[in-house]
Amino acid sequence: MAHDPHGPQLPVARGPVSAAVRGYLAGTDPLPAAETVASASAYGDDLQLALYLCYELHYRGFAGVAPDREWDPGLLRVRAALEHRFLTALREDTPAHDSVEDALAELLVEPVEGSGVSHFLAAEGELWQVREYAAQRSLYHLKEADPHAWVLPRLWGRAKAAMAAVEFDEWGGGRPDRVHARLFADLMTDLDLDTAYGRYLDAACAETLATVNLMSLFGLHRALRGALVGHFAAVEITSSPGSRRLAQAMRRVDAGPAAAHFYDEHVEADAVHEQVVRHDVIGGLLDEEPHLAPDITFGLDATGYLEDRLAARLLTAWRSGESSLLTPLTPLTEKEKAHIS
Repeated sequence: MAHDPHGPQLPVARGPVSAAVRGYLAGTDPLPAAETVASASAYGDDLQLALYLCYELHYRGFAGVAPDREWDPGLLRVRAALEHRFLTALREDTPAHDSVEDALAELLVEPVEGSGVSHFLAAEGELWQVREYAAQRSLYHLKEADPHAWVLPRLWGRAKAAMAAVEFDEWGGGRPDRVHARLFADLMTDLDLDTAYGRYLDAACAETLATVNLMSLFGLHRALRGALVGHFAAVEITSSPGSRRLAQAMRRVDAGPAAAHFYDEHVEADAVHEQVVRHDVIGGLLDEEPHLAPDITFGLDATGYLEDRLAARLLTAWRSGESSLLTPLTPLTEKEKAHIS
């Protein structure tokens, strides 16, 4: 098997499952035993990192890992077991709404006194906390919109056309300098962060990994296409008001023009996307496949559940004056800055 020289380095393992998966990808160890996978905590660092390793093979892979590991039968069996643990826990733990309409209605109402991460950063966040937030979110934003693209071949008609239109905007409307992942890299540069894809995987907490894994879980399974649409709707509905607060936070800590611009872009774009997703993506999918309504609701609710878990992790650490990251951020050296530019 030819090894791919590109992609990020394999991360440090966080337990027996991720160690075995990492070792298998590196060609040094066997895959984890079924009982080892079954005993891993569904939301813990070990399982979430192992699952992230499996999913990244469908995106950019890892340096030194053969590209055909993406469809390795043994690895896919392990991935299925990891997914079963994760999905079973989500179905048991996620507070559920009775209908799509009820779930959407709650998302559309902004609380009078919000207490989430964007509220905290806008009101009192410090620069070091803003930098940590960007490092955590870079695991998704440097591939923004890519996980949702998996659903496009699984839709048709009005839902497909509307979903494609929103994704086209996320990818810059045909302009590479406007691709949202590019804009986020510019934000990271303003914050003196390394823009290399996957650079902060070792630093990101399990709660962050879970939010990213959820998109891949839903996106890579046709049976979960309704849940993926629900996830996408939750992201787009909550993005505009949250982005307004994050733009305010960027300006308050003087993060830089590109940092503020990333969120300014989402305030305007996602206000439009929210309408399209609700009326045409969800509406079109329900017209074609009304039996998917419970899956859409689950996608909406599971997204909120994992985002709440992440918010609790970040805010608990920050309010105690502690880092939310597993490894600390350090300023870039002049050599690293020159390489990025």
